[in-house]
Amino acid sequence: MALLKEWQKIAYDETKDKGTLQRFWANYFNLEKGVYEKLLEEPDTEVKGTVKELAEKYGLSIMEMTGFLDGINDSLAEPNPIEEMEEDTVVSLRFDKEKLYKNMVDAKADWLYNLPQWEKIFDEEKRKELYLEQKKSGTIVKGPKVGRNDPCPCGSGKKYKYCCGKKKA
Repeated sequence: MALLKEWQKIAYDETKDKGTLQRFWANYFNLEKGVYEKLLEEPDTEVKGTVKELAEKYGLSIMEMTGFLDGINDSLAEPNPIEEMEEDTVVSLRFDKEKLYKNMVDAKADWLYNLPQWEKIFDEEKRKELYLEQKKSGTIVKGPKVGRNDPCPCGSGKKYKYCCGKKKA
């Protein structure tokens, strides 16, 4: 069985009680934070190796490393083949700094996007810009509402209530 399927079975096990899952995720997020602290110290250095080698390098189990690879995959310069990944699969952790920061913001992982290592990578203004850019990307902006007596936006020259507004009613 591919590692990702095993990880998903463990991490998203609905038969476990809520407290057990919360403890599992709290522990995992702490381990994940430690890996990111090390990776962000040298953001331009490509870390490469088998899943097993990287797990040993960062002091994680194979399953924890699989979870980490699943989480970072969308932020990598070149995604890893996580669907069919096994222990001896060679993977790379070369990440796109801006994409990683934005994905951390998107995941609401403040314990990751507020790491002090980001201060050496982006100045405060750039971090704020990336943060706002990511937050705005999920915001739907609706145009102004057309009032009943306003001219119809279709350009007919009629009042909205006698034109397109009539069709909606």
